[in-house]
Amino acid sequence: MDEKVNSQEGIEPQEEQQDEEKIDETNVVVNEDIDTEEQVFDEDQRDDEVTRLKEENAQLNEKIARLQADFDNFRKRTKKEKEKDLKYKAQDLATDLIPVIDNFERALQVEVKDEATKSFAEGIQMVYDQLKQALEQNDIVEIEAEGEQFDPQKHQAVMQAQEEGYESNQVIQVMQKGYQLKDRVIRPAMVKVNE
Repeated sequence: MDEKVNSQEGIEPQEEQQDEEKIDETNVVVNEDIDTEEQVFDEDQRDDEVTRLKEENAQLNEKIARLQADFDNFRKRTKKEKEKDLKYKAQDLATDLIPVIDNFERALQVEVKDEATKSFAEGIQMVYDQLKQALEQNDIVEIEAEGEQFDPQKHQAVMQAQEEGYESNQVIQVMQKGYQLKDRVIRPAMVKVNE
């Protein structure tokens, strides 16, 4: 009896095997349909992904271009500021020395009567000349004012008078000298102007 059962068991696996082959063939057909759908779906996804990446790339390129332009502007601005600083580097020194020059000029206006005072005045004149020369070497010059037309950029009117021989708005007298560094006025000249 055992042999019959074994022989029957042997038959059953063959039938099961045939059934399984039929199922596998069906699965292959279904799987092929699914694969085709997945490929179509994958191609759509790839197209969407490519489009998205292209847009992202364009945005990044635009951002890089803006950053590069900003950096170029920053570099140019920094260069201009350095040039400006170098151009006007002597301004602080000039601002401190101009009152000293004024005091030397007042001292030189004192009348000299004896020989001792005369040699002292000559020493003061030499120091004054050296200071003026040092300022001129750094492009700090006195603003021409007397006899010139009044210029509010360079002159500060402290008095007005009506005198003959002068045109209207012409500087009659300089009350305090003005100075400029290159094209920048450090201190405007205080002047008396004809009406």
